[in-house]
Amino acid sequence: MVARSVELAVTALASLPERDQDRMGRQLLTYIERLLQLRAEIDKGSGSFEAGAGEALDIEDFLHRQNERHGTP
Repeated sequence: MVARSVELAVTALASLPERDQDRMGRQLLTYIERLLQLRAEIDKGSGSFEAGAGEALDIEDFLHRQNERHGTP
């Protein structure tokens, strides 16, 4: 079963020139692949955490490292 919004998007996509359809199809596939990879990583992390392999997060340290990484003061 496909969600109604996907059906509407495919119908709208069919009205576009083939070149645009190809571009949009590639973009959608890339998005779906990234989403599936992210979900797999989340499942992997959840499994590790549930198995007791997780560790406490020092939120201040985490934010500091992220800010340094992205050049934010």
